[in-house]
Amino acid sequence: MKIAFFGSSLVSAYWNGAATYYRGIIRALHNLGHEITFYEPDAYGRQENRDIPDPDWARVVVYPGEGETGVRQALAEARGVDLVVKASGVGVFDELLEAAVLELQGPRTRVAFWDVDAPATLDRVQHDPADPFRACIPRYDVIFTYGGGDPVVDAYTALGARLCVPIYNALDPETHHPVPADPRFAVDLAFLGNRLPDREARMESFFLVAAAALPELRFLLGGSGWGDKSMPANVQYVGHVYTRDHNALNCSALAVLNISRDSMARYGFSPATRVFEAAGAGACIITDAWEGIEQFLAPGREILVAENGAEVARILRDLDEPRARAIGEAARQRVLEAHTYAHRAAQVEAVLAGRDASARRATG
Repeated sequence: MKIAFFGSSLVSAYWNGAATYYRGIIRALHNLGHEITFYEPDAYGRQENRDIPDPDWARVVVYPGEGETGVRQALAEARGVDLVVKASGVGVFDELLEAAVLELQGPRTRVAFWDVDAPATLDRVQHDPADPFRACIPRYDVIFTYGGGDPVVDAYTALGARLCVPIYNALDPETHHPVPADPRFAVDLAFLGNRLPDREARMESFFLVAAAALPELRFLLGGSGWGDKSMPANVQYVGHVYTRDHNALNCSALAVLNISRDSMARYGFSPATRVFEAAGAGACIITDAWEGIEQFLAPGREILVAENGAEVARILRDLDEPRARAIGEAARQRVLEAHTYAHRAAQVEAVLAGRDASARRATG
């Protein structure tokens, strides 16, 4: 297939948490023989903060982030391909693209909406019946989501979606894998995450509370936007951590912390990209509790689960290096066997070919 993909950015993870997901899915689809062009806007300083060059597994087209001429030209170029994908959260021209890609639909062109933040999208349209995207939902051939399970599928189906299928985050073993430890990241607990309104309170509860309770241990915080945040003295803030350093960080900390955003935790079945990239590096992961964890990793054996910061502190007090290594290795084996982007790309192919028995079509 020839696929035209409209998303936030493939070449930059700067203020772009979906980058790892896009890269994994698109590289895996390319490996299956598909030809992908990724259209992204020049916006939010992402082009100035690229962390990969244009890849050989996708063609990248960057259009201006201001004025409609560039995005209209990109849409015109995409006409006639086999599949057009509009991802959520492009950041500019979202409303325009949500409607305009549907104009490309035809006998040989299917159009998909790929929701990389379904809880946010659903909350928005459910609370605003006049939201323009609401009327677009029934017109898409398929809605893919990167998480949410039955709650998200049920919600999209109720809004008229023809077909809604979660394509979960996963591991790209070529990108995330074990590497030698790096002294820069040699801490007891590391957390990576940009500062967002529906993450901050949970970060305070799970990370800063644990750090304050364990002044003898070392904590590391990475991600954009936390510079003016008050933190315990044993927390080292390192700012944005580029993708090239994620393996080193995951292999150097005794444990790494996953904290879901409020909306993701509420819907459940929404493992973050960080979970799989950390597991792929053999990291011992401590995660906040959310419904559906066991579908991806076994609590207590492949991942450690905490209800709050006090439990994170208790886990760290009892965690030694041999146990952390054993948990990390078990997680790595599990994701390699069942949760790589090769698995996800095969599922996408099966859905588009009508061969995925798990896909739920709306019934009249």
